Amino acid sequence: MHDSVQYSTGMAAQVAEEFEPSEHAVVTRSLVRRFGMVTAVDGIDLTVAKGEIYGFLGPNGAGKSSLVRMLCTLLRPHGGVAYVAGHDVVLEPQAVRVRIGVALQEAALDDRQSGRELLALQGRLYGLDRSQIRNRVAQILALVDIGEAIDRRIGTYSGGMKRRLDLAAALIHNPDVLFLDEPTTGLDPASRSSVWSEIRRLNSELATTIFLTTQYLDEADALADRVGIIARGALVAEGTPDALKRSIGKDVIVAEVDGEDSLVIHSLEKLKGVDSVTADHGRIVVSTSDGPAGLSPVAVALHETSLEVKSLTLRTPTLDDVFMELTGSHIRAGERR
Repeated sequence: MHDSVQYSTGMAAQVAEEFEPSEHAVVTRSLVRRFGMVTAVDGIDLTVAKGEIYGFLGPNGAGKSSLVRMLCTLLRPHGGVAYVAGHDVVLEPQAVRVRIGVALQEAALDDRQSGRELLALQGRLYGLDRSQIRNRVAQILALVDIGEAIDRRIGTYSGGMKRRLDLAAALIHNPDVLFLDEPTTGLDPASRSSVWSEIRRLNSELATTIFLTTQYLDEADALADRVGIIARGALVAEGTPDALKRSIGKDVIVAEVDGEDSLVIHSLEKLKGVDSVTADHGRIVVSTSDGPAGLSPVAVALHETSLEVKSLTLRTPTLDDVFMELTGSHIRAGERR
């Protein structure tokens, strides 16, 4: 741990020369975290603006949660430097904690309490008096839809209601930065939609900076102003969802196939207008500047291989296509961590 503090101190001056950390919500430079021989976070550089919804997208095990836990002062980095709300997470952890709200995947809620009791306890832990707690609870309940359930025992809540209560608890002290670690994992579509609405409302009405980790492509696409894509601990791409999707071509042709043919990628890459070709688990993805014009040549080229083509579709790019282009594999939500 001592080495971690020394390294952070040494890089702090370098970061300050670049820009003033207090002008940004989150800044990291060369951030590293290891678990034994495994490097979970491998030299990540991030800059998140105040008031932004930043989506951190990647599959399970990519390093998302480890990064969030460092930014929330729950883990110390083994290298690099990180500032949250203008404060160094290693040298000023308490200053960071009072300025952030955190809702992790596993909500630590006491089923015997009512929702209102939990929010009041959270307020007391942050040093709020009774009047302040009463006012903050009223403000939060106007933003986060819990309804009459706020006075019921938490043990009676649905999964979606527990997520919304955990979100409310993270907001009780009016944090500058809100960290949400996969906030909709395991929720049904209706509950996911409700949580999305709460996140948008918090950002638009309170100007709260939101750092959101997710393995759901549609979630990052729908919510984030900018997206960082992480794979095997490293940041492999960053930008707005639209810019990332445009970066791999205008259109995407997807072929679902049976069989193997080592020459198929080479033959498809030679076609006019094809920007890139990737293959993974029976799916061939062709990025092209003109999908309608390229569909027929791709079909002919596939017909001339030993592959059995089960389907051939044309669509616009998704963030999964971006991930596939950069890493050679797909993001598969729902796998075990």
